[in-house]
Amino acid sequence: MPSTAEMHIRDKSLLLPAFLPDATLGYVRAVDSRDLEQIKIQGLVMNTFHLMQKPGSSTIQAFRGLHRFADWPHVIVTDSGGFQAYSLIHQSDQFGTLTDRGIQFRPDGKGRKFLLSPEKSIQLQISYGSDVVICLDDCTHVDASRQEQELSVERTLDWAKRCRREYDHQLNQRNTVEANRPLIFAVIQGGGFPDLRKKCAEGLLEIGFDGYGYGGWPLDSRGNLLTEIIALTRELVPAEFPMHALGIGHPVNLVETYRLGYDIFDCALPTRDARHGRLMRYTVPPDTPLSGEEWLEYVYIQDKKHIKESRGISAYCDCPVCQHFSLGYLHHLFKTGDWLYQRLATLHNLRFMTQLTERLRADRE
Repeated sequence: MPSTAEMHIRDKSLLLPAFLPDATLGYVRAVDSRDLEQIKIQGLVMNTFHLMQKPGSSTIQAFRGLHRFADWPHVIVTDSGGFQAYSLIHQSDQFGTLTDRGIQFRPDGKGRKFLLSPEKSIQLQISYGSDVVICLDDCTHVDASRQEQELSVERTLDWAKRCRREYDHQLNQRNTVEANRPLIFAVIQGGGFPDLRKKCAEGLLEIGFDGYGYGGWPLDSRGNLLTEIIALTRELVPAEFPMHALGIGHPVNLVETYRLGYDIFDCALPTRDARHGRLMRYTVPPDTPLSGEEWLEYVYIQDKKHIKESRGISAYCDCPVCQHFSLGYLHHLFKTGDWLYQRLATLHNLRFMTQLTERLRADRE
């Protein structure tokens, strides 16, 4: 279990564990910053790979960073975009190539080329005013061959050195004082090979970062959490460093990964599920320990049984949706395709996630 209860970043802080919604393009779909504050979201994860394309770096810099652009005064973590580039390029080589220089890509398979190098990634993240910048890494699938994983580790370590060098250069150039610097995290690759995970972690620790992330796809081919390799990766990093479980956000997986020692979580699943009609709710009161999977169930709002249901989604939820709106009304909004459904459903699922981290903090105390 994590040894720290809070992470301080500039004039901000995160109570740990923390779930941060994916605000890939600078926003969480269907909700605004006031909505997010109301349901106690502490921070957001935005994506350099996407932001450099839309709205574009010059637009963000014209607003003097993401905080003003998105009207979000709290923590912003910017993912480097390594995973997104990996996903794009592995669809087809027409979308780009990955070399030791960095990632060259064409988002639509034609037209303008973009180059995302380790140096460029850090330059952009710092210019965006991010509170936590993440090194560019060479992401792989857990089922990739050992040869591919070895190359990934070598490239990730090389890119991490270059990212750290550029990070230090940017801070020196800007005369950034210690109290005002963003934190920098590196990502541990190695797939399902323990020795490669160890090599990557030790190399990154030698370079020196403020925190570390679990890199690579966290599920096996059947959708099961890769518990052993996730646990090993945490064990390779001293407890005083925070660990970000990148892409892990299914509630049951979050609880299990937290108990393995991870602190920060992000995932698009809660908001995507909300928009598609799958709402989360607890089956047990707030003071009940979370054990197994029985504490979680789903409400499928399109089901006909909800047409005349006057109850809210959950008796154990304090979100504004559960306080004011019935399942029958949400069913009606969903079936008629009104945009209000997406906003209300997103608010509920995200409050479910912040309640989950509150429960975990209470269990620790």
